[in-house]
Amino acid sequence: MRRGMVGAAGVSVLLLLAAGCGGTSGGKAAPGASPAVVPAKPLPMESAARAATWTDTDHKPYPLQLKPTRLARGDQSDLAHIRLDSGLKGKVPYYLTFSYTNTGKETEKGLYPERNFSVTGADGQAGQQVSLFRTNPLATDSGLPPECREPGKAQLAAGETTAECVIFMLSKGQKPANVSYKDDGGDTLLWQIGGTQGGAAGVLPANKPADAATTDSERHTVTVLATPKSVRAGSLDDLSRFDLNADQKKLIPYYVTVEYKNTGKYDLLPSMNDSLTLTTVSGQQARKMILLDIGGPGVAQCPEATPDKMVKPGATVTECTIHMLPKGDPPASLTFRGNGDGAQPVTWRAIPDGAK
Repeated sequence: MRRGMVGAAGVSVLLLLAAGCGGTSGGKAAPGASPAVVPAKPLPMESAARAATWTDTDHKPYPLQLKPTRLARGDQSDLAHIRLDSGLKGKVPYYLTFSYTNTGKETEKGLYPERNFSVTGADGQAGQQVSLFRTNPLATDSGLPPECREPGKAQLAAGETTAECVIFMLSKGQKPANVSYKDDGGDTLLWQIGGTQGGAAGVLPANKPADAATTDSERHTVTVLATPKSVRAGSLDDLSRFDLNADQKKLIPYYVTVEYKNTGKYDLLPSMNDSLTLTTVSGQQARKMILLDIGGPGVAQCPEATPDKMVKPGATVTECTIHMLPKGDPPASLTFRGNGDGAQPVTWRAIPDGAK
């Protein structure tokens, strides 16, 4: 059962194909007759083969070639025999099929590249990857596509190729926009899904003003009008004065500038950007980077606050924060989490300066 323990990596939700047997998860068969199978609908997508790595638990990288071959939208009835976690009920399954080839000179063992794949919407929000116990006979009597009923190989000889199918659960109104692969041993790889690059539900245009809420030093709730101004890619040279660790030196700084108008009744410290999160195309999230620079000049390309003083009711401040993102994985959305009574997150599309 090669894929039975995928959930142990923390990437997947483990599902039980319930056959009425006394399994460890205590599942039970779905009542009633099996629903009619609805054929999965393939979506247009990039399918270029790309060089990648798979890094094992001993931090040893193995060279691979990855090639997504099909992404298809399933139907909720496909999983009628499967007991879903409560958070997955009502979501739609998408089936990603890809091949992987051992491009090294020796046999590679313990390969689980599916753990590093994601399917994300236009706002970078990732679908939930799930795995199945495939020893249950109901796996071959369900609405799953044929390629999703057999696992790929965990061991490949040099030059050998195998295929794997991964299931992602997306919210009913969410449209997938990208397939990504991220491994510790290399850059993020992206494949675009055709016809879905428009807006996402609940996501505002890049520079649209929006009401949000935060709190002052005494925990009073204060409303603000937030307007993203720019998202700019920087350079590690901009941060040369600071002591970055080895992992940080593999990343790219992005400078996020937002203007805030205090529309409440209390003074605010110019620190609203502490509530910002930048989400990448592959679904990775980056909070504000903290740089120790007491009394120093800061980063000239990203001044923290202008003006640098209390923001009184009716006043405006412009703040800039630094977010470190992986190479090849640009920003997709920007979220102001906020805090205080009635605070709700506000999300905008994040279009880097110079991008279309």
